[in-house]
Amino acid sequence: MDESTRLLERFEEDRPRLGAVAYRMLGSASEADDAVQETWLRLDRADTGEVENLRGWLTTVVARVCLNMLRTRASRREEPLDAPDRAPIGVWTGVPGGPAGRPDPAEGRGDRSDPEEEALLADSVGLALLVVLDTLAPAERLAFVLHDMFAVPFDEIAPMIERSPAAARQLASRARRRVKGASPVPERDLARRRRVVDAFLAASRGGDFEALVALLDSDVVLRADRSAGPTRGPITLRGAQNVGKGASMAAERVRFTQPALVNGSPGLVMAPGGRLFLVLAFSIEDGKVTEIDIIADAERLAGVEVAVLDA
Repeated sequence: MDESTRLLERFEEDRPRLGAVAYRMLGSASEADDAVQETWLRLDRADTGEVENLRGWLTTVVARVCLNMLRTRASRREEPLDAPDRAPIGVWTGVPGGPAGRPDPAEGRGDRSDPEEEALLADSVGLALLVVLDTLAPAERLAFVLHDMFAVPFDEIAPMIERSPAAARQLASRARRRVKGASPVPERDLARRRRVVDAFLAASRGGDFEALVALLDSDVVLRADRSAGPTRGPITLRGAQNVGKGASMAAERVRFTQPALVNGSPGLVMAPGGRLFLVLAFSIEDGKVTEIDIIADAERLAGVEVAVLDA
């Protein structure tokens, strides 16, 4: 077996792990594939004769490739939530999505990714986690992902971000606090609200109108800001029948939505490709949803604190 064939076989053995690192770093299946392919190209060009730990070498390379991609993204990317003509409100209310050409988050982000693949990956990793990771600085994201998810020592992480091991540890700790968040809601009440939000999402995905109405207070109010609706103004729906009807029509359009801790209370986030697109914040009293606030405006989303909601 020649050296090139041997390297290819070793690389293929590690490809799943490299892909997992890259996806958590980048939050996009297509970008993760690009990072893994670039890692192979660098391996193919490198002299690895004296490399004792090839897996560690490959992890370092793919992490650095991802770090460069994140830094480039941070300097020039256009956030999907900034587009004034987005119309995700129809996803939850049944209000038409607006003029032709307005993107639907269920149709993907305009890249070459398969929306079904993205949804499955997001489910496996945790959509809320991807949303929080997307808010971190590149160095914070790398330190947290490599250490907390792949057990890479800080001594190995530090050179990748040109920091000391102690500084790398601090970055990971800071990221960890963002991921976990904090809730002013007592744990027992948090669990009760979580059950209501989970049931709301399940009924919406199943198009179960009766189940939705059962979760809603008879006087429930749904408010959507101007960026969430098909019109230039905010939208308000009142009554369990109206709100339930819209949500029950969302079965095919909520693949990128999962529960999360939203401003300290259970809510829902929509994030195609791991980029925060829309938030549903719930007010819940006596086991019934009394208010739903749909947030898509860029300035309002910037003020929303999203964290991982423990199972």
